[in-house]
This record gives sequence, structure tokens and C-alpha cells, in this order.
Amino acid sequence: MKSTLSLYNTLSRRKERFEPLEPPFVGLYVCGPTVYGDPHLGHARPAVTFDLLFRYLKATGYKVRYVRNITDVGHLEHDADEGEDKIAKKARLEQLEPMEVAQYYTDRYHDAMRALNVLPPSIEPRASGHIIEQIEMTKAILEKGFAYVSNGSVYFDVEAYDRKYRYGKLSGRVLDEMQANTRTLDGQGDKRGPFDFALWKKASKEHIMRWPSPWSDGFPGWHMECSAMSTRYLGETFDIHGGGMDLMFPHHECEIAQSTAACGHDSARYWMHNNMITINGQKMGKSLGNFITLEELTTGRHKLLEQAYSPMTIRFFILQAHYRGTLDFSNEALQAAEKGYERLMKAVATLPKLKPSAVSTVDVSDVERRCVAAMDDDLNTPVVISVLFDCVRTINQIYDGHRTISEADLKELARVVRLFVFDILGLRDDLAGDNSQMLASVVDMVLDIRQQAKAAKDWATSDRIRDGLASVGIRVKDRKDGYDWETE
Repeated sequence: MKSTLSLYNTLSRRKERFEPLEPPFVGLYVCGPTVYGDPHLGHARPAVTFDLLFRYLKATGYKVRYVRNITDVGHLEHDADEGEDKIAKKARLEQLEPMEVAQYYTDRYHDAMRALNVLPPSIEPRASGHIIEQIEMTKAILEKGFAYVSNGSVYFDVEAYDRKYRYGKLSGRVLDEMQANTRTLDGQGDKRGPFDFALWKKASKEHIMRWPSPWSDGFPGWHMECSAMSTRYLGETFDIHGGGMDLMFPHHECEIAQSTAACGHDSARYWMHNNMITINGQKMGKSLGNFITLEELTTGRHKLLEQAYSPMTIRFFILQAHYRGTLDFSNEALQAAEKGYERLMKAVATLPKLKPSAVSTVDVSDVERRCVAAMDDDLNTPVVISVLFDCVRTINQIYDGHRTISEADLKELARVVRLFVFDILGLRDDLAGDNSQMLASVVDMVLDIRQQAKAAKDWATSDRIRDGLASVGIRVKDRKDGYDWETE
């Protein structure tokens, strides 16, 4: 499969042809979860987006090292430099060790990712397991003159950095304008400037999570973990850094500043950001209290939900929108996604039932090219899904006898459809579970008896079987060469 992938680079604000640093190898780093609560729909979008990228890069022949971190220390409330660690706060409230909390919610996150058919990353480092690397990078930034020690904490000097480099190049913010619009308060703490951020924080007496360092017993700042761990596993320069758009500022902006200060250059060549999932136009998130957990979605236990939705319906719902577009939650949108997903799976299940003919009245030669062109255009999954639904119509027309397909074309159609549905979009046929198979066997057995009744012109028995199945939601369609059926 030949690919000429272009990706939207947030740093340059345009689509760029993707050219890895050392082909065929690709280094991909994505910001993972802060593990202090159950994963919600907002977590699902970056996971599915970068799983899609991971799958497509591999399908087109690249050897990908995908690093996705676990934040289990250093992320303070409200993404600030003051306050309580989010995991430590949860531990205090539940009277647990912080690492008990981190482990529990990491396991919950992994369970949710498996349900969504998100592939595990190549490496999943934890912030708490890379304290040494974070201390060493902090030392390097201090030596270069872009940080200072204050009362046992180490802060990044944004103004000093901005004089040599440019702070704000990712988000488009200008430091002078930010400072002009910020009121300076007396006694604002240990920081020299309002936009300076912590590389290392001195722990207060009551702070549970702490490690020794040259400056104090404390813990690393939130931004430092990603700079240190991406460098540790992908090198000082790597190909792609991804994450949600809400991380662009301050998290990713601060990452760029840290890496540039320590190494003399930015770490990532392409910065990718997925847009948010919203509810009534407002970002979904724990801090806003408007989130729906993935468990609530799959059980239907939430006041905003009219029903439960399967993990594959959720994945299909996410893929129906381009990753850079907003995706607004509604029951109507999820119900439409459920119907679309089921229609797609039924068509895939119909492929083995198609009987090849000597001549094709369908053209399948263009299907793969159209899907590849859409994926190459910044992972345009809505167009891919549109092409696949063209294939669904074709499959149904062949099955109904309105069109014909040769054996060679049928093999090609089946290969391309399965490649994009399962390998690249990462969908899974959850409709073909054990219960579904059992139901299918029973219904087919009953309908075979009905066929025998029809052959014997026992119309009363034939109608009774048809009407009985209809009463339990199974609709029978008679065909020239037999029958078909579907659940309502």
C-alpha cells in the first residue's frame, strides 16, 4: 500500500508531507492520562485518534515506537504550580496510598482501552519511574541559565528563555501581551514572573509523594515528565508529538521551552492535536464536572444517556468526525453511530455469502486508492467511512442479485474492506459474539423447517413461523434462492 501521508502540524499551522527523521522508523509520543479517576469520553478521543495514526503508519510499512505516558505524580490541581497533587488528594480522601490510587485507575484505563480496541503503546512509562531523568534535565536547564532555585523549588525562567528563543510559538501567545494583561500581585510566591513554571517543587510537610533532589525533598513539575521521558525513549529529536488540544497551552508550550532550553532545539518535528468532545458546546472534563465515564456509556447509567452504547459504537462515533473537528455529544449522534456501525458489520459479515459470477458489473479497482487518499489527507476518517459505505451498498446489491462480481474482484473487495474496517479504523465485530452465533443457528434451523413447509405447500405452517419470528423482532425476507433475516 503506497502512501504519501500529510499531517496538520500545529507548530506551522499547515498540512505538511510526513517525512520521518530516520525512515522506516517513526518515533511517536502521546500524552497519556493522569490516573486519579475513571476514564471518560474525553479520554477516548486522543486514545482512538493516535491509535488510528499508529495503525496507519504500521499498515503503510513504518516501524513505529509509540510512547504514551502515565502521569502518576506532579500534576497539581487546576494545572497550577500551587495546590495539591491530584492523585495525592484522591489518596487522602479515600485513605489509600497514592500508588494504590494510581495503579487502580491505570488498570481501569487499560480495561477501557482494550474495550475500545486501542492497541497498547510500544512503551508506557510512568512519571514516578523517571524521577532521575527529570532531575537531570532540570540540572541541564539550570546550567544553561533558563531556570532558578527559589526556596527549594526550581522554576523555569520564561522571560530569560523568551529573550533568546520564543515562548508561545506553538499556541501563538506572545509573552509581552500576556504580561501586559496580567496584574502582578504582591507576595505571589517563590516565582519571579507570573508565567514561570515549576521544574521541581519542594514538598510541604503534609505532601506524601516526595523524592530527594539537589534542591529539596520534593517532586517534579507536571510538564517535566514528558520532556524527560520522550527524550529518554525517542531521543532529543523525534518525529511526532500528539495530545489533546487542551494540552497545547500550557503543557505542550512548556515542554517545547524545556526541551529547547536543555538541548538547544525543540524535540518534536510534527505536533498533532485532536479537538475536544463537547456537551452542549462545553469541553467535557473532570474539572468541569460534566464528563461521562466510559463505564457509564457502556452500561447506560448516567442521567444524560437514553441507553447503553457498545465500545465499538463509541469508537465509530469518534471516527465519524475528523480528529481536528469538534465532536458534540448527544444521544441522537450516538444512536446514529450505532446504526452505522451495525450496518457496516452486517455488510462485512455478508462478504463470505457472496457468490462470484463470471462477469463483474461493479468496479472495485478504485476503493483502496480512495481510502488511502483520504487517510493520507491528515487522517480524514469521515471520507474513509463514506467510501466504505459505498462498498456496503455494493455488497448489498450483489447479495440481492442486482449486481454481479467476479471471483478476483470479490477477493479484492473483501481484502480492502477488511483492511480498512479492522486493521486501520480498528473496529471489531462485536455483533458476532457467542450469543449472536447461537441465535443465528437457531433462527436458521427454524427457517429451514419453514423452507420445507413451503416446498410442501404448507402455507399455514410457513406463515406461522414467519409471524412468530416477527413477534420477537426477527424480520424474514424471502428470496428467489432461499431467505434472509435480520433483527429489528
